[in-house]
Amino acid sequence: MNDKRKRFFLAEADIPSQWYNIQADMPNKPLPLLNPKTKQPLKAEDLFPIFNEACSLQELDTEHAWIDIPEEVRDMYKFYRPTPLVRAYGLEKALDTPAHIYFKNESVSPVGSHKLNSALAQAYYCKKEGVTNVTTETGAGQWGTALSYACSVFGLELAVYMVKISYEQKPYRRSMMQAFGAQVTPSPSMSTRAGKDILTRDPLCNGSLGTAISEAIELAMTTPNCKYALGSVLNHVALHQTIIGLEAEKQMAMAGEYPDKVIACFGGGSNFGGIAFPFMRHNLSGERQTEFIAAEPASCPKLTRGKFEYDFGDESGYTPLLPMYTLGHDFQPANIHAGGLRYHGAGVIISQLLHDGLLRGTDIGQNESFKAGVLFARSEGIVPAPESCHAIAATVREALKCREAGEQKVLLFNLSGHGLIDMAAYDRYLAGDLQDFIPSDEELHRTIGQADALQ
Repeated sequence: MNDKRKRFFLAEADIPSQWYNIQADMPNKPLPLLNPKTKQPLKAEDLFPIFNEACSLQELDTEHAWIDIPEEVRDMYKFYRPTPLVRAYGLEKALDTPAHIYFKNESVSPVGSHKLNSALAQAYYCKKEGVTNVTTETGAGQWGTALSYACSVFGLELAVYMVKISYEQKPYRRSMMQAFGAQVTPSPSMSTRAGKDILTRDPLCNGSLGTAISEAIELAMTTPNCKYALGSVLNHVALHQTIIGLEAEKQMAMAGEYPDKVIACFGGGSNFGGIAFPFMRHNLSGERQTEFIAAEPASCPKLTRGKFEYDFGDESGYTPLLPMYTLGHDFQPANIHAGGLRYHGAGVIISQLLHDGLLRGTDIGQNESFKAGVLFARSEGIVPAPESCHAIAATVREALKCREAGEQKVLLFNLSGHGLIDMAAYDRYLAGDLQDFIPSDEELHRTIGQADALQ
C-alpha cells in the first residue's frame, strides 16, 4: 500500500494570530523613505493623507517582530485559510528528479490568489478608520479582484485603475471586479491629470503598474474620505502576506522536512516576502542556511539588471522616494501576460535583503514560464497563473540541477494563484504565438539612473 502523503492541512485554530515583521530582525534596516521635496526621512504621519493610519504605522515599524492580526480579519481568513501545502509528486516524476518539491497552494482563496491576505487587512483598517472610498491599481487583475471582494465585505466603495493591456487581455478579471461592485477604469485614462499627461506624450501607451498607481493616488488625494491601497511593493503588504510562510512552516514540520530553497515569483515582492520572510528569520538567527530565489520576468529584470537607488514608486512621482532596485519609474515593460510582474522596482525590504546577499533573483523568459506552467498543469492538475509560472520555472531549474548532481534537496515554492481566467494567454502559448521580450542594455540605460537627479 502506498501511504505517501500528498497534502498537509492545518486546522482553523492553527491560523496564525500574528504577522511576522522581518524589519525588526534585519541586521541592516531598510533605508528610510524620503520626502521628494525636502529629501528628509518620512514619519508615519506623513503617509496618513494617502494610506490608512494602521498600515502607515506598520510600514515604518522596525521594532516589533510580531504584529497582531485583528480578529475581524482572522475571521475572514477562515473562509479559505489555512491553505494546503502539497507535495508535488507528479512534477517530481515528470522531471525525474531526486528533489522533494512542495508548493503552498494560495490559489484556493475565493478570488484565486494570495492577494486577499492583504486586501482583507487593508479594507478592514480603512473601515475601522471611517473611510468610505478606496482607490487602487491592478496589473493582471488579481489584486483588484481581491480588494474588490474585501471592500464589498466591509462596505467600502472601490475604484480600480487596471493596466490597459491587461484590461484588454483579461476581460474576465474586469468582470470579477465589477461583480464585486468595483468601478474599473483602464489606465492610462483621461480621468486624471497623470493619465492625461501620459496619453499626451504617448497616445498608444498600454500602461504599467507605475502609471496605474499614479492615477489611483491622484484620485485618492482629490476625493473626500478616500484612501489608497497598494497590493505589493510596500512593507505592510509583505507583512500581511507572511501568513503564507507561517502556515507553511508548520506544514513542513508535519511533513518532517525543511526547505533547502524557497522560491516565489517576483513583481514587487508581496508573495515572495509572504512565503520567504518567516523562513528567512531562521537564517538571520543563524539556525538555518536556506536559499531564497525570486523569479522575475526577463522583460522586467529589476533584481538582476536594475540599480539600487532612490526612485519613485509610480510614474508621475506622487509617491515618496523609495530605496529600491529599479529600472526607472518611467520604464515601460513589454506586454507580457504576467501582468502582475510588470513593475519597475522591487520592494524596499527585498531590495535591502538583496543588497545584503540574503536572497537572489533569477530572470525567466515568457516561453520558459509557460512551458513550466503547462508541465505543472499536466503533472499536478492545476493550471497556474502566468505570474506563478515563473516560480514553477525557477523550481524546475533547481530540480533539474538536483537531478544532474544526484542531490535530494527540498524545494518549496509559492503557487500564488491559478490561471483559470488567463486561458487566452495559454491559447497563445500553445499556438506558438508568444514572444520573449528581453530589453537591451541600451533600453535599460535610458531609464536606469534617471533617479540620480533625485538624490
